[in-house]
Amino acid sequence: MRWYANRNIVRPTIGASTFALVVAFGSVGAPARAEEATATIERVKRSVVAVGTFERTRSPQFAYRGTGFVVDDGKLVVTNAHVLPTKLDPKRLEVLGVLVPEPGGATAVFREAKQAATDPGIDLALLALSGEPLPALKIGDSDRVKEGQNILMTGFPIGAMLGPFAATHRGMIAAIAPIVIPQAHSSRLTPGIMRRLHSGAFNIFQLDATAYPGNSGSPIYDPQTGQVLGVVNMVLVKATKEAALSSPSGITYAVPAKYVLELLQKAR
Repeated sequence: MRWYANRNIVRPTIGASTFALVVAFGSVGAPARAEEATATIERVKRSVVAVGTFERTRSPQFAYRGTGFVVDDGKLVVTNAHVLPTKLDPKRLEVLGVLVPEPGGATAVFREAKQAATDPGIDLALLALSGEPLPALKIGDSDRVKEGQNILMTGFPIGAMLGPFAATHRGMIAAIAPIVIPQAHSSRLTPGIMRRLHSGAFNIFQLDATAYPGNSGSPIYDPQTGQVLGVVNMVLVKATKEAALSSPSGITYAVPAKYVLELLQKAR
């Protein structure tokens, strides 16, 4: 894949083999109400963005770090805290921001953003967008989510390879379980686990859909309404429940959306 980019627009060109891979990742199957799900996906994709950093002198100019989605007034983006870079290189004019795919997906516009709020305890972050507001997603009532409930997940899996083409996967809430599991020996305690123990246990959603690198920060949402029910997270849970896993296991976790509402309240 080759990239043609400037500060405002990133244009990918893809070959036949890459296109086939894009189609494979973008396939969502046939939910119970296919027509409603198709319309929901089209609407949600307008609010899903790729999160990363932009530097004019490097190639590619945009470095993917994860996924985010627009909420509230259309100028705030939700993502995982671990998606954000620990530091930027001011000498090389590196800036934090998002890629906003344009209709049709042939180009993506870069929008600079600044960190607005973070909660490392639940690994969520808010970014404040520059420029005009974007379509925002509504936050649903995650306390009413049940095991067995169908969900959709939209994000940028392996974004550095596939480019600004949001892919949607369907799945189900496989389990609702607390994130903190007591460790048998103190040698197994890590800083991440200590933070979990200090902040207290909270429930997370286990999904039967596989998340790939780049899906961190993706919204999981109701196939009919498009309301966000949770935020895909890989690092937070692997530091506790799945420390031994170094690749996708077929099991994905999501932080319930009510914690997004709490972070929004803190940011105001």
